[in-house]
Amino acid sequence: MPTSVTATNRRARPRRRRGRLTLELQIGAHGERVPGKNRIRRWARAALRGAGEITVRIVGSAEGRRLNSRYRGDNHATNVLSFLYGAPGGRVQGDVVLCAPVIAREARRQGKTLESHYAHMTVHAILHLLGYDHARRREAERMETLEKKVLAKLGYPDPYAAPD
Repeated sequence: MPTSVTATNRRARPRRRRGRLTLELQIGAHGERVPGKNRIRRWARAALRGAGEITVRIVGSAEGRRLNSRYRGDNHATNVLSFLYGAPGGRVQGDVVLCAPVIAREARRQGKTLESHYAHMTVHAILHLLGYDHARRREAERMETLEKKVLAKLGYPDPYAAPD
């Protein structure tokens, strides 16, 4: 029985395995343009760089205000909230809340596409789950640098650049 031999000069590179991301998308904002699950998964995976179980909930202003008031003591809707529940075995578990009307308003005001702003807010939220913060200037610079890098790899412009 003949055998076949394949010769190659290149060494086979092992594929880098990314951690598995389990993502649940909940949409509680009615009448808003929101990204689909595949886009959110792509953005989250790019920022996460590991395994995770994440629920992303897109909410309207009233729910956004209630959550922000309850968990942060601010009586207004905010663009994004992140809730980390743990990281057993390096697997990040958490919730992300994106407030659709706030994100849409910010995108218009900042001269950005709605998609690019959702991408930015999703990456921003995932970085919070990973322990990044922007409470101090140095931390903010570190987080912003990483956001820009992740978004550039995804094909989005610098979210902190002034609009043209």
